[in-house]
Amino acid sequence: MSRSARRITATVLASGALLAAAALPATADGWGDHHQGHNRPAQRSAVVLGEIQHEGPGRDNGSNRSLNAEWVTVTNTGRHAVDLRDWTLTDESRRTYTFDLRLAGRSSVRVHTGVGRDTRHDVYQDRRHYVWDARDTATLRDDRGHKVDSESWGRHRGGRR
Repeated sequence: MSRSARRITATVLASGALLAAAALPATADGWGDHHQGHNRPAQRSAVVLGEIQHEGPGRDNGSNRSLNAEWVTVTNTGRHAVDLRDWTLTDESRRTYTFDLRLAGRSSVRVHTGVGRDTRHDVYQDRRHYVWDARDTATLRDDRGHKVDSESWGRHRGGRR
């Protein structure tokens, strides 16, 4: 076998090995489900941030109606319900809302800033002051504190971080 044929064969075999390794499921990576190491890649969550209304329509007069006109939507894109108990939604100033609900599959909940009565589709932070600034970042974390999703606007130009 010629030198160039050996090189081509070695390259093809190495490429095949890399493709095979990339195709392995996450549980076959040697970590196992019981290992919670920091080097393990995060699994993509079915729960994501949706629409955000950081400045409600009209004047910011501090009324409960005005406070509730700013909100963040959290959406479960999966088919199965997700228990959001102890998940958090935080702004850049570290103001935090802690969830206490189960979000049905393929549904959303709108998190309002002001005071109100929680339902399946709307929950309230019960705050007397605005949370979301013209330039801010909303961060959603699971019950273990792992970042699930974030959305930025203003100086961040509305992109995900």
